[in-house]
Amino acid sequence: MGQPTLSAHADVPLPLYSATISPKMAASGRVHLLLLLMSVSFCLCTLQGLKAPSGNGNGLGNQPVNPPAPVNIIGAPGPVNNVPVVPAVAAMTQPRRATGWKLAEEQSCRDDLTRLCPKHTWSNNLAVLECLQDRKEETEIAVDCNHLLWNYKLNLTMDPKFESVAMDICKSTITEIKECSEEERGKGYLVSCLVDHRGNITEYHCHQYITKMTSIIFSDYRLICGFMDKCREDINTLRCGSINVGEKDIHSQGEVIACLEKALVQEAEQQDQAHPIREECKKSIMRVAELSSDDFHLDRFLYFSCREDRERFCENTQAGEGKVYKCLFSHKFEEAMSEKCREALTTRQKLITQDYKVSYSLTKACKADLRKHRCNLDTNMPRAREARLSYLLLCLESAVHRGRTVSEDCQGEMSEYRRMLMEDFSLSPEIVLHCRGEMETRCSGLHRKGRTLHCLMRVGRGDKGSTVDGLCQSALQSLIQSADPGSDYRIDRALNEACESVIQTACKHIRSGDPMILSCLMEHLYTEKMVEDCERRLLELQYFISRDWKLDPILYKKCQGDAARLCHTHGWNETSELMPPGAVFSCLYRHAYRTEEQGRRLSRDCKVEVQRILHQRALDVKLDPNLQKRCLTDLGKWCSDKTGTGQELECLQDHLEDLLSGCGEVVGNLTELQSEDIHIEALLIRACQPVIQTHCHDVSDNQVDTGDLMECLVQNKHQKEMNSKCTVGVTHFQLIQMKDFRFSYKFKMACKEDVLKLCPNIKKKVDVVICLSTTVRNDTLQDVKEQRVSLKCRKQLRVEELEMSEDIRLEPELYEVCKTDIGRLCSNVVFGNAQMMECLKERKKQLSQQCHQRVFQRQEGEMLDPELDYQLMRVCKQMIKRFCTDADTKNMLQCLKQNKLSELMDPKCKQMITKRQITQNTDYRLNPILRKACKADIPKFCQPILNKASDDSELEGQVIGCLKLKYADQRLSPDCEDQIRVILHESALDYRLDPQLQIHCAEEIPGLCAEEAVAQEQTGQVEECLKANLLKIKHESCKKEVLNMLKESKADVFVDPVLHTACALDLKHQCAAVTPGRGRQMSCLLASLQDKRVRLQPECKKRLQDRMDMWSYAAKVAPAEGFSDLAMQVMTSPSKNYILFIISLGVIVLFLVGLLCGRITKRVTRELKDR
Repeated sequence: MGQPTLSAHADVPLPLYSATISPKMAASGRVHLLLLLMSVSFCLCTLQGLKAPSGNGNGLGNQPVNPPAPVNIIGAPGPVNNVPVVPAVAAMTQPRRATGWKLAEEQSCRDDLTRLCPKHTWSNNLAVLECLQDRKEETEIAVDCNHLLWNYKLNLTMDPKFESVAMDICKSTITEIKECSEEERGKGYLVSCLVDHRGNITEYHCHQYITKMTSIIFSDYRLICGFMDKCREDINTLRCGSINVGEKDIHSQGEVIACLEKALVQEAEQQDQAHPIREECKKSIMRVAELSSDDFHLDRFLYFSCREDRERFCENTQAGEGKVYKCLFSHKFEEAMSEKCREALTTRQKLITQDYKVSYSLTKACKADLRKHRCNLDTNMPRAREARLSYLLLCLESAVHRGRTVSEDCQGEMSEYRRMLMEDFSLSPEIVLHCRGEMETRCSGLHRKGRTLHCLMRVGRGDKGSTVDGLCQSALQSLIQSADPGSDYRIDRALNEACESVIQTACKHIRSGDPMILSCLMEHLYTEKMVEDCERRLLELQYFISRDWKLDPILYKKCQGDAARLCHTHGWNETSELMPPGAVFSCLYRHAYRTEEQGRRLSRDCKVEVQRILHQRALDVKLDPNLQKRCLTDLGKWCSDKTGTGQELECLQDHLEDLLSGCGEVVGNLTELQSEDIHIEALLIRACQPVIQTHCHDVSDNQVDTGDLMECLVQNKHQKEMNSKCTVGVTHFQLIQMKDFRFSYKFKMACKEDVLKLCPNIKKKVDVVICLSTTVRNDTLQDVKEQRVSLKCRKQLRVEELEMSEDIRLEPELYEVCKTDIGRLCSNVVFGNAQMMECLKERKKQLSQQCHQRVFQRQEGEMLDPELDYQLMRVCKQMIKRFCTDADTKNMLQCLKQNKLSELMDPKCKQMITKRQITQNTDYRLNPILRKACKADIPKFCQPILNKASDDSELEGQVIGCLKLKYADQRLSPDCEDQIRVILHESALDYRLDPQLQIHCAEEIPGLCAEEAVAQEQTGQVEECLKANLLKIKHESCKKEVLNMLKESKADVFVDPVLHTACALDLKHQCAAVTPGRGRQMSCLLASLQDKRVRLQPECKKRLQDRMDMWSYAAKVAPAEGFSDLAMQVMTSPSKNYILFIISLGVIVLFLVGLLCGRITKRVTRELKDR
């Protein structure tokens, strides 16, 4: 449209028109634009409030409103405040003076103009007006000049002719804007409409004209059309200032609006305690704030409050489009920022949170996106809520998370305001309202940079026993949802500053601002790279993020389809408050570990993210909303003192049987999940990294963990790479598994059907293992064709039995029975590695009756199946590989015993084998092979001993001693004799294998054979010493045992290893044809000794002579107790033939004498009869 000429508008006041289109107007357009926006906006609000709703949707009234004549603000005609209208003002309405009248020519303002305004501005009324309006606050102007300016502006705004100017200057714009073209002319509605659509005005002169009019009106709230009528009552009630002309100058009038704005904010923050502002006044206040959003000059109170701060922080920032506001916002918490400016900025930010349109830049950047994503079409919500900044952020954030397009400009503006919300808690009226108590008692003095918010979050977490009101908790959650720091950690300034060093070291490979930064920080929680302040801030934020799955953008993006398919989340819109905390994620993780047979599984990408979240939440029980909610009572009851890392969950697992049903169910499900994927135990995995990398890397690299990693850790529990933290963690998990067989994933999957069929209603794992093991044993003993326990279950059952043998605590019943004995006898012994069980075995004579019985039963089981003997299998692992690779597991100990004296045998293993031999020789029941071989001999010869025995105590070698004597008498069955021979040989080499000898010679061994006993060379030296010192032995019981040894050696040279070694060559040469056993080889050697033709080895000859002397002495001190002993002594005597000859001769003589006497007696008897 061409520029209008003066002649075309002769009836328009020249000062207004010329100023509107002059080049200088463009130079001063920035300030005028801001001022005009505020004034006309208020005018627009007023007019809209008076008009009835029309098709444009602006709610304008249709009641006629005639432009008022120059009146005071109260409405009385005539002079303002009884001050006559100055001639210059009156002249403004006259065409004659309109063409040449200048403000600078008026006497009342000349002095002020000369003092304050540059001379080049004097010819332009609006430039003069701007100069005087924007003077420094402390500068005063004359009262008459002040009134002149005000009346001049009032006349301008009330003169209907400026609308005709708008119609000419904005002709094409009015045509383009449909709503404005339909407005009724002559009533001021047109300009109001143009101000409303000022952002759409592209025509330069039209835009400048509207801007100039706005700058005039917005300099004083009383000039804003209708504003005072709508807010008169609230101004008076709140005492926001005088409404009379002259009582306040043009600077202070901005304070009235500021006062109303603060009252509006306080109403949101205090509700019932604050004065309620009338709805039409609220709309007017928000409209003023909205129309002043592009240039801070239009917010008069903020402009004057922040004028120096603007020069200090934003000197190079051009006004317009809200740039100065944004600059000042970013420096709000700088030390150099004045408190008055900071307060004004905070008030404006609070208005933005109530209506996002108060932010020009946000409204402009996101206008198209709001329409595109239908963010203001929820008819179920009041308009006031739709306008809230939080609603806008939630709606657009949801669109971003769903992968929909939101412009970069809009996302940039959103980030700015999300950061603003996180920096200053006071911008959230709900937090100010509901968290006042918490702030006063726990978080005072921490206002800046998000510190107060994080303090409230820490209280909300319940750290250090603190609690927070439910409404405050909800307010905090809502704020986190709106700010969405999960998508960009930098939004949380407190977190960003605390974690900067960690991010630079641990997460430097991730792009700045990426959502994975938070995940990376969680992965390094409780590691050396983490710092304490970052750890605290991170947990405070994650507590709230964990309660809304949408706050983790990666999880939401990957799982939104699965959530809709499996969890029916389509019924919950993105801003709904009906969704229970943690409900969606709980649903997702229930489907995360389903098998193919079970169906309804998560997609692969979603499962990875669910596992990531599970791994992170395992670090702190408070990060699991469902668990914390259901276990709040139990946590207080059982775990109040467990404040260390991961201790709360461990505590709940330890007290699983004591938990309330709801809590027990949650903890049980989580533990069952951990058994399948031990990576959920992030702390354990970190602690066990060395052993995982060395021994378990094959299974740790599997994408799907089915319990293999934990099984590997248990098997390598005592490797050198295993540290104490890992050992404790693995053991704890093993202990928890004992509470329920479902907690052992591999065992559960292998034996689930067998448990249901054979062991129903049994829950505890140890009981299930015993039940299934008993079934397997019975089926094996009965030689059934088909085992009732499946093959896969039997294999896994074996693994579980072996694992249980490693720690006595894994057998709860045994542990409970022996707990007192452990504290009394083994307090210095650590658990694990079967050390505690070994301690109890070594001190079994001192154990309580119940514990002794259970330990004996355990030993009996280990002897039947040596593979369950953890210590034996661990210590002799390499020797088993060397000597017993082909041996059956049940014959492992037998194999080791046979290779015990090998030069290649490891000393530690040899010592362990000796321990087990000693144990076996204390009771025949602990020697399965002997028990089977002597099944008939034991009751036949040793029944009196069995009658005195009890099931819970060892027989201390009495039965074996009995069998030894029968062996000497050569009365045992062949199989039993073979086993006893082995035992005799072993015990002859090591006196410790003879329990009876140890018992009865307890004083003689250390007294007479101390050196030999200390040496422990296992070459029979102690036994040889006792034999040599037979005459010095005082105790009859000990002497009897030594004599029994001598007697046994006479029966078989093999059981006398010293003699056997000395005579090995002679046996080979002289007695090769003699069958071993029953004293035959000993008789051969004795005969060779008597035969002068045979030359025995000197050592053999000496040993034989010593044995004969011993036997002779034994015969004297220990005469035969019966015919069998006598016969044995004769048969083993070196003079056996001679003795037998004499006995035979005696028998013959006796027979002949008897025969002779018989014949004589018969003859005498006959002679007597004949008489």
